[in-house]
Amino acid sequence: MMRSMTGYGRSERVLYNRKFSVEIRSVNHRYQDLTIKTPWMLNAFEERVRKIAAQAVSRGKITLYITMETFSQEDIQITLNTAVADAYVEQLRALIQRYALDSDIRLSDLIQFPDILMAEKNLTDEKIQTEIWEALHLTLQDALHQFTAMRAAEGWALREDLSKKRAAIIDLLEKIKKRAPFVAPEYGVKLKERLAEAPQLSCVLDETRLLQEIIIMADKACIDEEIIRLESHLDQLAEIMEADGSVGRKLDFLVQEMNREANTIGSKSNDLEITRTVVDLKSEVEKIREQVQNIE
Repeated sequence: MMRSMTGYGRSERVLYNRKFSVEIRSVNHRYQDLTIKTPWMLNAFEERVRKIAAQAVSRGKITLYITMETFSQEDIQITLNTAVADAYVEQLRALIQRYALDSDIRLSDLIQFPDILMAEKNLTDEKIQTEIWEALHLTLQDALHQFTAMRAAEGWALREDLSKKRAAIIDLLEKIKKRAPFVAPEYGVKLKERLAEAPQLSCVLDETRLLQEIIIMADKACIDEEIIRLESHLDQLAEIMEADGSVGRKLDFLVQEMNREANTIGSKSNDLEITRTVVDLKSEVEKIREQVQNIE
């Protein structure tokens, strides 16, 4: 199924006394551009996260945000910096002696000083690492599921819109096909009328030469090949819209070819009605081109 390049997904999960949050956003981009923003304590899992996310998205600028809060005591390690404590005690005793203070050094005094007790996250244990990855992986999968579902829904809407525009082009092409056979005969009639208005030219151009001129004009203005190719492109458009996977680049190339054929039809046809219809046709092709920029 065709998918949009824009999407959003978010999931939260609490497991093993840790809270994980994963948020995914994507916008249009020519290639795959994946950015992962994660806290330093989860850096060890970044490559695994990148691999899973990259498999889910082939094109687009994707930003993935990960956060983690821990409520587990085993994740926290309290360290006593005895060297810093000794230095504080030494200086406090020096102050007491210098100023003859009648004071005792209490624990409540010491713990107010920074860097004596330090709390650090201890996430290097193998058991902790296994638990973190299990929870993170589940949260990531949930967010990716929402993200993919949203892109698929938008892709369906794009497909419906492209189908309507394709039908409009088919109708316009039918108008051109019906009009095309009358261009050369009408040109011949107009040419005869002009010759009739200028007798000196009618003496120079006989019927044979007049027929040759009409044939030459009809050959130059023939748009049968362009119409056939454009119809083939429209058939391919319908096939690609039903295909699975990343089809945006194929559609982008196909729309360029459709535009090229439309331009050729407009430049070759020596007819005002066809020219006007080609303008409308090119407008529909341009609308398709704009929508294709949103497709993965």
